[in-house]
Amino acid sequence: MKKISFIGMTLLFIACTPIRNTNIKTNLLDNNTFELSEISTDATYGTEKNPIQVGGVASNEGPKNERRFLNALAGPNGEAVTYFRAGSCCPIKSKNDPFGSGSVMLDNYRVTWQGAKDTVSIYINMYDSGTLKAPKGFTIKK
Repeated sequence: MKKISFIGMTLLFIACTPIRNTNIKTNLLDNNTFELSEISTDATYGTEKNPIQVGGVASNEGPKNERRFLNALAGPNGEAVTYFRAGSCCPIKSKNDPFGSGSVMLDNYRVTWQGAKDTVSIYINMYDSGTLKAPKGFTIKK
């Protein structure tokens, strides 16, 4: 009886565990730009604690997806943005780690636009997929 209860509880736990969707479909404006339709109201969106999840590693498009996301952004008044990759940092947990360790690194990009007083750091996760939005303070490229 204890074996059956343990098995039943295990199955119940597995059935109630949320499954993280790593196959979120994102539309493209063109081959180099994601289509965004919303601006985040969360000031932490795009930080190392809440990175933007562009996915793509499984299909060898991780870095391209990072650029597709950044290409969809505009400055606060619609200005064209420029960006550069500042490097990798900040290990995070991911079930999509291609190396099997369960830990991956984020990429940090520095983004600016004409008239900006400084660059803005945006942290991107190319291992996991999520709903894409422009970070607070940015607009969406037309």
